[in-house]
Formats: sequence, structure tokens, C-alpha cells
Amino acid sequence: MRDANVFAFRKAMPRMSWSPRNLYNLWRRSCGAEAEAIDFTRSPKTLFQQRWISKALVRAYHGDFINEKIFKRWYLPDTLPDVRPRQHAPSSNGDLDAFAGRTEHLERRKKKASDEQRKGLAPVGSLMLAEVERRIDVFIFRCCFAHSVYEARRLVVHGSVLLNGKKHTNANARLAPGDMVSVDPAAIRFLQEPESTQSSLTPFNLPPYASPFVFIPAYAEVSFPTCSAIYVRHPTARPGYSEIPTPYDADGEVIRLAWEWYAKMRPRTRSKRQMAREPENRSKTQLHPHRPL
Repeated sequence: MRDANVFAFRKAMPRMSWSPRNLYNLWRRSCGAEAEAIDFTRSPKTLFQQRWISKALVRAYHGDFINEKIFKRWYLPDTLPDVRPRQHAPSSNGDLDAFAGRTEHLERRKKKASDEQRKGLAPVGSLMLAEVERRIDVFIFRCCFAHSVYEARRLVVHGSVLLNGKKHTNANARLAPGDMVSVDPAAIRFLQEPESTQSSLTPFNLPPYASPFVFIPAYAEVSFPTCSAIYVRHPTARPGYSEIPTPYDADGEVIRLAWEWYAKMRPRTRSKRQMAREPENRSKTQLHPHRPL
């Protein structure tokens, strides 16, 4: 772990971990004392400060182990989605609309607006983090094979992970749909039997306070008997729901302000020298099998 004090109570930044200290920080950011700090409705902070705080919180959870320059260059999509709701002012002159033949068009617009108000817009702003979810270490943590994403990185680096049946030691690799990841059962901590007990059954000992984090996202197909998982597809979003797990509202102010920060600060060009340093992207490898990365 790069920072030993990553779960500091002073900063209270949620991370990808099952640690009880992280759970306490998550509670503080959700409904505790620190929740008011990210409520920018009546905040005296400037717009720059709001964007900076939101960016720091989002990056603390989504890939704090990734260098900021690398994150901006390789993990942000080419075009960030528009997350602002579109407001249409309905016309008040019904006779004029009927004369112009726009009655049917206005009815369709009203029906669409009512559906959006009932279901909500798709939180596409969270999809700017989809490339981080494709990383093999993050995928192992999402499949509940490791207590934290830092432990998942160690599993990959130490050779305890197979990618499509072959040993894989590059924790920066991004998976492609259909890739199968297998983890050595001897390296999964909660599958190890305590020394004081002896049983013929497969042990399953979750750490304390881990239940809030034990869930499987929709884009992963996990088999615990074989300690393997398949990356089925890239995460998506639909009205009112995002498949990317995040401690913040997927369509809330924190994600939107973080998107606004990167929309202005992300690099626009990539030179040939920078392209040669791109982390392994298996989607491109499948499209160009003979092209070196």
C-alpha cells in the first residue's frame, strides 16, 4: 500500500476496502459529520473548490493507487457524457400549436418528460469511471476474492491469479468482455480455516463488518466453488441506476462536479511516445492481435 495512513479519520475518504475503519469513514461521508461538507447547495466554497473536493473524493475511492497523470490520460473516455438534465419550456398557446401541427410533437415531449421525472435520467456521469472497473485488480475486489483492492493487486503481482488459464502478473491490465479470472484458493484469506478448528467443509470466514461490501456487480459472473469469475461486459447505466459501485450518488453533485473538473483538466492529445506507455488494454489486443502495446 502506497500510503499506510490511507484510512485516516481526519480525511475520512472512503476506499475500496472491507476495513472497519473504512466503513466508519463511509458512514461519516454518507450521514455523519462529513456529509455536510459535500452538500454544495448553500456552500460558501467557490466553484473551483467544489470541483476540487469532488475530484479528490472520487479519486480516493476509484483508483487512488493510479497516478493522476496516468488516470487522466488513459482511464478517462475520449468524450465525457453530458449529465445535465435538459429542460424544455412548454408552449402556452395551444391554438397556435394546433395551427402549426405541433400538437402530436408536444404530446410526445410531455410524455417523455413525465417518464424522465418518474424514472429519472440515466446516471451516465458515473460511466467516466468504467475504465477503472475494467482493471483486473479492481475486478478481483468486486468479485469479493480480496479484502481490498490493495490486496487484489498483491495477488496479481505475486502470481496468484490466472487470466484465461495463464498466469498473469500485470495488475494494470484492463479486461475485455469474456475474459475469465481465476484466483488461487490458498491465497484467499476468508477461505482459510483457522488453526483452532478442523472441519471437512470448505471454510468461509468473512472478516468483521464486511457484510455491507459483499455484493457482486451485474457485469461479473462469479463462481465461488472454482474461485473464478468472468468479465461479462462493460458496465452500463440505465434510468435511476448505475452498475458502477460508488459510495456517492451516481447522479449527484460529487460525480457531476468531478466530471466538470476532468472535462477542463484532462489532456487532449497523446503523442507516439505516450501511446507506447499505455497500460495493457485487452480490448485493443483482441482487435489488433499482432499489434504490440
